[in-house]
Amino acid sequence: MPTLTDIFAYIEAHRDESINRLIEYVSRPSISAHGIGIGETAEWLTTYLRNLGFDTEAYPTKGWPMVVGRYHRKPGKPTILFYGHYDVQPPDPLEAWVSPPFEPTIRDGRIYGRGAGDNKGQHFAQLLAIESWLKVGGELPCNVTFLLEGEEEVGSPNLAEFVTAHKELLMADLVITADGPIHEDGTPQIEYGVRGVLSFELHAKGANTDLHSGNWGGIAPQPLWKLVHLLSTMKNARGEITIPGIMEQVAPITPLERQALDNLPLDLERTMAGVGMTELDGPPEVPFYDRIACRPTLTINGFHGGYGGPGSKTVLPCSGFVKCDMRLVGGMSLAACEAAIRAHCAAVDPSIEIIVEGGMEPSRTPLESPFAQPLHRAIVKAQGVEPYHIPSLGGSLPDYVYTKILGIPAFVVPYANADERNHAPNENIIIECYINGIKTGAALLEELAK
Repeated sequence: MPTLTDIFAYIEAHRDESINRLIEYVSRPSISAHGIGIGETAEWLTTYLRNLGFDTEAYPTKGWPMVVGRYHRKPGKPTILFYGHYDVQPPDPLEAWVSPPFEPTIRDGRIYGRGAGDNKGQHFAQLLAIESWLKVGGELPCNVTFLLEGEEEVGSPNLAEFVTAHKELLMADLVITADGPIHEDGTPQIEYGVRGVLSFELHAKGANTDLHSGNWGGIAPQPLWKLVHLLSTMKNARGEITIPGIMEQVAPITPLERQALDNLPLDLERTMAGVGMTELDGPPEVPFYDRIACRPTLTINGFHGGYGGPGSKTVLPCSGFVKCDMRLVGGMSLAACEAAIRAHCAAVDPSIEIIVEGGMEPSRTPLESPFAQPLHRAIVKAQGVEPYHIPSLGGSLPDYVYTKILGIPAFVVPYANADERNHAPNENIIIECYINGIKTGAALLEELAK
């Protein structure tokens, strides 16, 4: 069995080849929202994994294929499930790109192209880590399953059903996702969870037509005021969610999570200035990182109704609606949150209609996990830097399919730079971050094999 020094030497010797191969991969459009290039990319990945020696199939779903490759040749050794997604966001607006989104270009030490950071560059780094082990030593030190999804950028609508139907195929000791950015100060990090999300609309109706606000004001019900009054009972001026049954679900912060959150660096003035903020949302006593990792949110995404054109129109609108989302943290569930919202709205104003548009469960793996230290050691070996430990991301990923359906711990170990511009024009990955990702992936295999 080769040493990690041997693997790192191989990775460095093949640096240029690794860069060129990522450029070739990123040049393949695979836009799930438009159905462009998805089948071809799934076929390309299937062939690649088979050539690595993985038992590989592209499984059809109601949407786009799931590519699953398995290397299970080490009885008694751990099995790692690596998750990634081969679909990318639409590149619009095209005129904002310095170079075409599917003609990857190197500028100032970065590879620019749609998918370079999200997520092709990151899961391809992990694939090249596996390939490096096989090229140098002829075998992997542990068992590996690779799951590559083609629908992450459209909300993973078929992932839960697929995982449920293929539990035996996908069962592992843990799952690792390489996605998202490292910390803005350049420090790598291990993320133990993600917030869930519940999206819903609140609709109010009054008369069967818009009315004259003078003739009918004070007589006809006003749908927009109905919404204002209801919303004011859902979150108060201090920023506290006041819907009964919501905050009661929130899991308390553990001592280890408290320590990890307090260890994260913060330049609050710089963070606020970067987006033009002069104040934080309430409650004022809640620490910054607690707000992202351990607290639910209630956001009004849009308020719609009535007249919004130039000048005045003295109209009493007959309808209106608001679009909202709620981010869920550990201990919370979609079903319980929806039930709480419906019960609250029925108690305050039963005339309001609630339309739930969808959601994703939260996921949380304890920082006390026995895999935490092997992951930590692998990053130190590969990058020479102590990583941050993040109890939960503020955004949402489908990690719940692993923690709640497979019942295994799930971790996110990002490789991309903080300014990767994922989902935006000029998406990129810093080449050194990409190479570090390959080395980190190689070290993960060694440490977890122990």
